Amino acid sequence: MYKKTRLNNGLTVVTHQMPSRVSVSVGIWLKVGSRYEAKEQNGIAHFLEHLLFKGTAKRSCDELKQSIEGIGGSLNGFTSEEITCYLAKVPGRYIGPALDALGDMVLNARLDAPDIEMERRVILEEIRMYKDLPAHFVMELLTELLWPGHPLGRNIAGETDTVGRMQRQDLLSFKQHFYQPDNMVVVCCGNLKHQDIVEQCAKYISAPGKPQSNEFSAAGLTAAHSTVKFQDKDIEQTHLALGLRSLARNHPERYCLGLLHVVLGANMSSRLFHEVREKRGLAYAIGTSVKLLKDTGAFIVHAGVDNKRVALAFEVILEQLEEIKKNKITQEELKRAKEYYLGQLSLSLEDTAEHMLWLGEHFVSLNKFIRAQEVVRKVKKITAADLAKLANDIFTRNNLHLALIGPLADQDKGRIQERLNS
Repeated sequence: MYKKTRLNNGLTVVTHQMPSRVSVSVGIWLKVGSRYEAKEQNGIAHFLEHLLFKGTAKRSCDELKQSIEGIGGSLNGFTSEEITCYLAKVPGRYIGPALDALGDMVLNARLDAPDIEMERRVILEEIRMYKDLPAHFVMELLTELLWPGHPLGRNIAGETDTVGRMQRQDLLSFKQHFYQPDNMVVVCCGNLKHQDIVEQCAKYISAPGKPQSNEFSAAGLTAAHSTVKFQDKDIEQTHLALGLRSLARNHPERYCLGLLHVVLGANMSSRLFHEVREKRGLAYAIGTSVKLLKDTGAFIVHAGVDNKRVALAFEVILEQLEEIKKNKITQEELKRAKEYYLGQLSLSLEDTAEHMLWLGEHFVSLNKFIRAQEVVRKVKKITAADLAKLANDIFTRNNLHLALIGPLADQDKGRIQERLNS
């Protein structure tokens, strides 16, 4: 049911008809994010995303929000390393007004000087807020270790000095380069007709465009040794983030990596939850996540642990990574992992917004459709031996990158450093 049309101005329109749904979800996706930024531009993609909500020549900031919320919808946006997206979910009969509003803000944002100064202050407060949240800030420290000296290792929101220096002309130049129809994809999911969406996109997002060469520096090879970053902070709990460089978004074993995530830390049935929290009481929150990018990725373990038992918690985590390398998981555990992975996918794709995000992320990143049936077929073929092989490829001692924030004792630091180097 996925359909695609490319308009004369270079804009690509992708739709998925979901009969009987009341809502339609739409996103304008741009192939640009923080890894496209030069060092002195750090945070500009995120800054620009904020500013597009401040109004256009036709709509004030309030009118822009009311144009979606006033018809019962919701409006949002986000910036990642490789993508920027502006999205809305509205009752199906209002898809035209939604496309009109989103197209207007993406193509015709004012970027007035007073708005820039106001939003600069907002973003600086956002940066300071996240640096005060150790569960968030430890992930920033981890990305610096995973991709040192590279745009992927920088904060998506930027730093106080880079955001503080940005001028209106910098933002305009960045927008003029990347915000071209040729670099945009409109994705709509819901009870709709493809041709109707194409015609409305031609009406509301009709600006002439010019092709742009949008390139970024390759992620490169990982460090040939483990790395660690200790950040001393007087807090009630130590926050830990362990990252291992892994697979790119289109790697043939990415679904196998997803199953490793389920087995180790995706839910309350996972091994890490059981061993670290349920069995030993070392943490309240413990889990894993997977980051997939065009040419690289990461497998991440994150936890908030008892200040007095940090080294032990880290050792238990390492033991679980070693265990899954040495001993194949049982067929029963593999079956449960597959059911959870595919069940969560199926449940999310029932919703028009979640389906739009799924479709948009894959199409914009890979320039092709990934269908749920294809994922099901590939996941069902994965064996316990496949998981063990991938774990042995990724969970290696020279691929361990660890960030910690908390009141760390010298003894714990030494014990952790020793385990990393052993």
